[in-house]
Amino acid sequence: MVDQPLTSRGVATRDRILDVATREFAEYGIAGARIERIVAAARTNKAQLYAYFGSKEGLFDAIFLGSLERIVNVVPIDATDLADWAVRLYDEYLRRPDLIRLATWARLERRPAGHLVEADGLNDHKLNAIAEAQAAGIVIPGDPFDVMAMVIAMSMAWSPVSNVYAATAEEPSELHERRRALLRESVRRAVTTG
Repeated sequence: MVDQPLTSRGVATRDRILDVATREFAEYGIAGARIERIVAAARTNKAQLYAYFGSKEGLFDAIFLGSLERIVNVVPIDATDLADWAVRLYDEYLRRPDLIRLATWARLERRPAGHLVEADGLNDHKLNAIAEAQAAGIVIPGDPFDVMAMVIAMSMAWSPVSNVYAATAEEPSELHERRRALLRESVRRAVTTG
């Protein structure tokens, strides 16, 4: 990994690598992704890629952890309205199905059981928010991690990891509105009190 600050040209090259590699890993997984295709499409070379990321695995890690951080930033949790959070997650999965595919590859090729990532602190603020909502009597009792996992799983019911149906952003908006309404009501009933 590069320890010194990048030039604007270096930042642009690094960003191109990340963009191309995200698509490559989402489509082919860790084992199937090819560094040769990534550097060719990113208009760079292997030496530059390895200087930035160290290895193919390091590149995947950077992309995958970046995608998890992106979800946290783009779809911040509101534990007082987990139903709305689930709907916003659903919408993000429609916009970025590659993020779900990356998580699927990480599960298939890296961690078949247990926590998907060992990202210290990545979920702490979400878990604290849920615990506070539980203490306020808004969210049902239970392990905050389990409540969070259930809401996320419900939001992914129509995502590319569904074993029943994978939705796309190109489907009619009325269909998405019906799913959003069902998801909102289902999460509300499942995790809120009263």
